[in-house]
Amino acid sequence: MTKSMEGKIAAITGAASGIGLATTRALLDAGAKVVMVDYNKSALDKLTAELGPNAVAQVTNLLDAASCSAMVPEILAKVSHIDILHCNAGSYIGGDLIETDTDTIDRMLNLNVNAVMKNVRDVLPHMQARGTGDIIVTASVAGHLPIQWEPVYSASKWAMTCFVQTMRRQLNKQGIRVGQVSPGPVISALLADWPEENLRKAKENGALIEPEEVADAVMYMLTRKRTVTIRDMIVLPTNFDI
Repeated sequence: MTKSMEGKIAAITGAASGIGLATTRALLDAGAKVVMVDYNKSALDKLTAELGPNAVAQVTNLLDAASCSAMVPEILAKVSHIDILHCNAGSYIGGDLIETDTDTIDRMLNLNVNAVMKNVRDVLPHMQARGTGDIIVTASVAGHLPIQWEPVYSASKWAMTCFVQTMRRQLNKQGIRVGQVSPGPVISALLADWPEENLRKAKENGALIEPEEVADAVMYMLTRKRTVTIRDMIVLPTNFDI
């Protein structure tokens, strides 16, 4: 049996588009309040006006150390508590390693790995004091397989798989559930960096999924009884050949 999200408060990073926005909409529909975290203030202003009073804007640049550190305190100044932290923001690098400059590698690893660890670390004292909480990380099927056309991205998601599973074991007796959702290719702006031939084939073969289908998986994870943790949910397009 699923449980209502009435009275729950979630914070979602990368909430202005893609999986983050789809999950925001799903949680709002289920009765939750959602703090939408993103660096794009104009997008947040437009979306929160559209989505109503239960959508709260939080402008944070996760790549800026001061802004990242201020995220959780600023959220808690706007809402009474955080039940759910969905670390969803991320970026993508595809192609051969030699084709990628080192600044781009630093940026992606800082967003996909370091910012997630910082956000989780910063929310933990709050959740531990309350004795409850859910932490979900948007990972990837690339965090389970060595994908040769995306070595940097795949490595970042392998790091997240390790981080999520170690944190789950640290926190599972404190009332805090930790899990990850690992989608295959999702129709989003991130695919703009896919090798053109791979993207063309995926589109032709129906090997892509919509952000809403990943949001469905996140909602399933969040609505289990507190005695159940969905450690990792891999969500693939049926025709994805990997």
